[in-house]
Amino acid sequence: MPEKIKLEAEFITLGQFLQIADVISTGGMAKWFLSEHEVFINGEQDQRRGRKLRAGDKVQIPGIGEFVITE
Repeated sequence: MPEKIKLEAEFITLGQFLQIADVISTGGMAKWFLSEHEVFINGEQDQRRGRKLRAGDKVQIPGIGEFVITE
C-alpha cells in the first residue's frame, strides 16, 4: 500500500517531495539522488527536481517505496 504524503499547498516540487518523504535529508541532495535513482511519476520516469506534484500523483522509487500525494 502506497504511503500518503499530504500537501500543504497547491503543489510541491519533486525535490521538496523527496525531503518530505524522508528519502533524502537535505534539499541539496535532490540533484544527486535523481541522477543515481529511477523515479516514476504516474508511471513515467522523471528526473526533474522542479517537477510539480499535485494531489492524486503517484510516485514510485524502486527499492525505496511507493507514495501518493493527497490533499
